[in-house]
Amino acid sequence: MTTEALFRDDAYAKTCEARVLSADEAGIRLDRTVFYPMSGGQAGDTGTLRLNGGGEIAIADTRKGQAPGEISHIPASGEALPAPGTKVTAEIDWTRRHRLMRMHTCLHLLCSVIEGDVTGGSISDGKGRLDFNLPDTALDKEEITAALNRLIEADHPIGTRWITDEEMAANPQLVRTMSVKPPMDSGRVRLLDIEGVDLQPCGGTHVRRTGEIGPVRVGKIENKGRQNRRINILFAE
Repeated sequence: MTTEALFRDDAYAKTCEARVLSADEAGIRLDRTVFYPMSGGQAGDTGTLRLNGGGEIAIADTRKGQAPGEISHIPASGEALPAPGTKVTAEIDWTRRHRLMRMHTCLHLLCSVIEGDVTGGSISDGKGRLDFNLPDTALDKEEITAALNRLIEADHPIGTRWITDEEMAANPQLVRTMSVKPPMDSGRVRLLDIEGVDLQPCGGTHVRRTGEIGPVRVGKIENKGRQNRRINILFAE
């Protein structure tokens, strides 16, 4: 049961009307949703499903379902499951989501500052990290912080566009991540374009301009194995 992923075209959509397709111990599937499922290192959305007949269900997480294109909304412990066909209003925790969007975009800026293949990463509420394949490379925390904040203050516009699987295969240099490859089974791949700064495949949610990220700082820089260097990013506020 495919879910229409409204966040793909509008990351700023906070609510939508939807219908329950099914619900079981694996979660609640809707015909459409603004909830982003955990993927690409970005945490899944939390929020609320408000039942049109009254009552609401707290959503503690969002995950990809077992079938392609399926999204499961994971209810908080003890919540009753709605019957198939129930009409709901899905509403994300926007404050949390916006922090995730800001941090996710910031990690794309980090990719433009650090030359090295990405071996892993994570975006959570208020912090994020990327691991780079950087053997015998010294990294300066203050220099990286300054470079990121210059890009943020420049307020570069950000957009998305799609290319075909064939175009993606012909441009392997667009892929920075060694651990996660872009999906290439639907005929097209979504690119995130930070104008003049970074262009790479990404299905996550992002802000419209770099200035929206706000000031950031580099936390710990850690050695994770012989080659991996982990750079932790925090909001400065």
